[in-house]
Amino acid sequence: MSNKYDAIKQNLRGSIAPVITPFKANGDIDFEKQSELIEFQIENGTHAISVTGTSGEPSSLTTEERVQVMENAIKTINGRIPFAPGTGSTNHDETMYLTKKAEEMGVDAAMVIVPYYNKPNQEALYDHFKTVADSVEIPIIIYNIPGRTAQNMEVGTMARLVKDCPNIVGAKESNKDFEHVNRVLLNCGRDFLLYSGIELLCYPMLTIGGAGSISATANVEPKKVAEMHDAWEEGDLKRAQDLHFELMNLNDVLFKDTNPAPVKAALGMMGMIEPVLRRPMGLPSEALQKEIRETLVEYGKIEEKASV
Repeated sequence: MSNKYDAIKQNLRGSIAPVITPFKANGDIDFEKQSELIEFQIENGTHAISVTGTSGEPSSLTTEERVQVMENAIKTINGRIPFAPGTGSTNHDETMYLTKKAEEMGVDAAMVIVPYYNKPNQEALYDHFKTVADSVEIPIIIYNIPGRTAQNMEVGTMARLVKDCPNIVGAKESNKDFEHVNRVLLNCGRDFLLYSGIELLCYPMLTIGGAGSISATANVEPKKVAEMHDAWEEGDLKRAQDLHFELMNLNDVLFKDTNPAPVKAALGMMGMIEPVLRRPMGLPSEALQKEIRETLVEYGKIEEKASV
C-alpha cells in the first residue's frame, strides 16, 4: 500500500475546530467575520480547521456558497495548520462536485457525511463513498453522525471502504455507542484517524487511540479544547482529564438546543458575530440564552451583565 497518506496521518490530529458560518443581519455570509473566527482559532492553539460541517449549516448554504466558504477559509489559513472542510451532502452529485472542488483548492482532507434523510442501506453507502473516494486523491474522512442522518455506517461497511479505498484515512464518529467506536479502530486499523464528534467522548476517545476531536465547543473555548489534546500528547494525563471535566458544563449547555444555535448565541454574546442562523434554524429560547450567558460568565468568556 502506498505511503502517500502517512504525512496526513501524523499531522491531522488534535482539535479540529468546526468553524461556524457567520451571517450578517440580512442573512448574507460574513466572510470578514469568518476570517476573524479562523484567526481566533489559530491564535488559541487549534490544530486544524474544518468548515461546512454540521456547525457550518451546510444545508442552509447553496452549493456555490459552500465553495466560497471553503475558498475564503483556505486563503485565511494560508497553510499554517491543516484544513479539512466538509464536502458531503444528501445529494451524490453535489458531494462529488464539492469534494473535487476541495481537491482543486489544495485542502489537506475532505470530510464526507453519511447522507442525511435518504437513509441509504449499507451497500448503497459503500457505493456512494467508494465512488467519491475514487474520484479524488485527497484523503477522505467519513463523517458518521446517526443522530442527524438517521442511518449508522456499520463497522463492517467502514472497514470494507478502508480496505478498498487507500485515501479513506479516518472517520469523525458522532456516535454515542462507545462499543462501536472501539470496533472501528479494531477493524479499520489502529492507525486509522478516529475523531470524536461527541463532546463528552473527546477525552475517552483519546484513551483508545483516537486521533482527536471535531468539537463544536471549540468555537467558544478553543484554547482549552486544544490544551486537552496537547496535555494528552505530552503524557500529562491528569491535566487532560481535568480539562475534560472542566469543559463539561460548557459542553452541556451548548447542546441543549440543536447545534449550532447555542454556539452562535454564545459567540454573539462574546461580541464575535451577529447571532444569525438561516431559516429554518433559529436562536435558542430566552431561557436557554440566559443559561448560556451565565455559563459564559462562569467560564470567564464574558463579564456578568449588570441588571437594568
